[in-house]
Amino acid sequence: MEAVITVFALLFLLFVVLGAYATVKVVGAAKRGVDRTITQARRTVEDHTLRAKSFAQPGPAGEIAQLRLQLRTSMRATQEALHAGVAEDESLKESLGLFERLSAHGRELDHDLKRMESEPDRTTLAERLPGLRERTERITKSADSLRWAARDRARQFADDDLDSLSAQIDVEAGALRHWTTAEPTPTPTSAPWPEAPAAGAATGSQTWPEAPRSRSTDEQAPPAITPPGRRPTYPWQKKPRPETTT
Repeated sequence: MEAVITVFALLFLLFVVLGAYATVKVVGAAKRGVDRTITQARRTVEDHTLRAKSFAQPGPAGEIAQLRLQLRTSMRATQEALHAGVAEDESLKESLGLFERLSAHGRELDHDLKRMESEPDRTTLAERLPGLRERTERITKSADSLRWAARDRARQFADDDLDSLSAQIDVEAGALRHWTTAEPTPTPTSAPWPEAPAAGAATGSQTWPEAPRSRSTDEQAPPAITPPGRRPTYPWQKKPRPETTT
């Protein structure tokens, strides 16, 4: 009896632990979903704010906002392209590692640009602006290069697969239309070679079959009977007597 109670207690404890674990996982997933939604909303608000500043504020302040918007747009697009491609092409893992290193420089530059937005000294801002512009161009150029390389690689794979698929479809279509293919015309065969004569044959040479030839109409056939010629006379033959008439 005590063993049965122990087993039920252990099962109850196991169900409680599994329920608590499932609850924690569900709460964590919901929290990550909420955090992701809040992050996306904050990012969208910041992008719209930077776009408005780049048009509304002239001079260095507006250019700083434009540089931040350019940097964030390029890095975000490259990150999405690499994360989407690495699921199908594992060779992009190295490119993704390089992008992570580039992202560290991009985040540092974004912080510097954000601090410069609230800089009251416009002279210092104008002096720092060329260096910030150069850093932004270098980082965005590298990010764009990674992004376009990943897209070109994916498009090349798609083109190769399409070429192979088109070739297979052409072969299958030809097989389905087998009745439309022209049958090969038989080539005329040459005259057969004459057989070799037997070992005991009278003739020693090999004869060839003569091709039949048509006779012309004006070609005369040889006479069947030779006409009689004049018989020769000999001295011991008697001359015939003439017949007398009464």
